[in-house]
Amino acid sequence: MARVSVEYENNVARVTLTRPDKMNALDDAMIKAIIAAGEEVAASEARAVVLAGEGRSFCAGLDVASFAKLAGVDAESWLMARSHGAANEVQAVAMVWRTLPVPVIAALQGAVYGGGLQLALGADIRIAAPETKLAVMEMKWGLVPDMAGMALLPALMRSDVLRLLTYTARPVAAPQAERWGLVTEIAEDPLAAALALAEE
Repeated sequence: MARVSVEYENNVARVTLTRPDKMNALDDAMIKAIIAAGEEVAASEARAVVLAGEGRSFCAGLDVASFAKLAGVDAESWLMARSHGAANEVQAVAMVWRTLPVPVIAALQGAVYGGGLQLALGADIRIAAPETKLAVMEMKWGLVPDMAGMALLPALMRSDVLRLLTYTARPVAAPQAERWGLVTEIAEDPLAAALALAEE
């Protein structure tokens, strides 16, 4: 089953995570599909990108079932290998979007947790539905939040707020996230708003 769809219309690439039954959670196949979609868009004639998640959530982070697989992986070779320029595979999930030479707009709804937040941080602009919840969730699982989005956060928000989010793994509602700089703006229909902005 495809994890990500890419469609083009009027030079806008619409990239959609298509695993709604799992809240678009990241497993190995999803990670690879997100990176492949970014590379496809980079080679296209798209002049803007809208990044969205199908269903009730943008991306709920790492698929818990993936933890078992991670236990059998040589962490040093997996994380230290720079397979995508200066980034490793998991960092490329965010950086493939940040390095595109065109605007990337993320349309957020539902859960935007952990790796899902890291992915959203790869976008230039984040438009969220009012009920969206965002969290640096990695600390809850004893993981280091190293999917490259963390390297982008210091330019968006104060260091004390960044530490609060990282230390507590506490979900933050979209209105607070907008005040803190995690979200660019709030819209009742973030996908429609993102598509309109991409057209503009």
